[in-house]
Amino acid sequence: KMRLPVILFLITALTLVFPTESCTSFVEMIPQKPMNLTAFTLCMRVATELSSQREIILFAYRTGNYDELNVWGELDGRGKCVSLTIRIKILPELRALITHLCVTWDSTSGLAVLFLDGKRSLSKIYKKDHTVSPGGRVILGQDPDIYLGDFDKHQNFVGEICDVNMWDVVLPDSVIQGIFAGQREPRGNVFDWDSTELRINGDVEVAIRELYTPVWAQNVVINIEADV
Repeated sequence: KMRLPVILFLITALTLVFPTESCTSFVEMIPQKPMNLTAFTLCMRVATELSSQREIILFAYRTGNYDELNVWGELDGRGKCVSLTIRIKILPELRALITHLCVTWDSTSGLAVLFLDGKRSLSKIYKKDHTVSPGGRVILGQDPDIYLGDFDKHQNFVGEICDVNMWDVVLPDSVIQGIFAGQREPRGNVFDWDSTELRINGDVEVAIRELYTPVWAQNVVINIEADV
């Protein structure tokens, strides 16, 4: 008998690297449906070395006159934290190691929650009965002070972002924890990183990286023998 090699197919995806400060580099994400949202779950994997230096924008959705939905890393008296336009300052310092973060919000209750590497924060109340308006543009890497313009390189993102997914519902805690652990379902219905159109502008490097080893392949030894 002869032992045959076993090949495990690893999960890979596009990753975006923003190498330097810039007021021209950004990536526009094209939503798969209008962003008329009364609830959402937004998840991404992110790493940066700027976490103790200045504020940075992670995700920006702006209509003609308003910042509808922004995710920031902001400096305050306690150091770096992440907030939305809804100003929830509940995330510890970002770091150079890849971090999985998710934000959920529901209009009916106003409850907003953040998850960091599968761990849930306390709940905050923000903009009960509010609706996120459609018709804007979503970009990664810059904060538009006007509609897709007036960027500030001292606010732009420098680092790596990947696996950005968004749903128009609040996902259960267990599902978010499963996504952090490597599960690929359910697929995002507003943004699905595997199929969403990305429009690259400026100095942004696009690469392929391994996201994780599938859960089913972790700690599994497979032996195959065959007659020769």
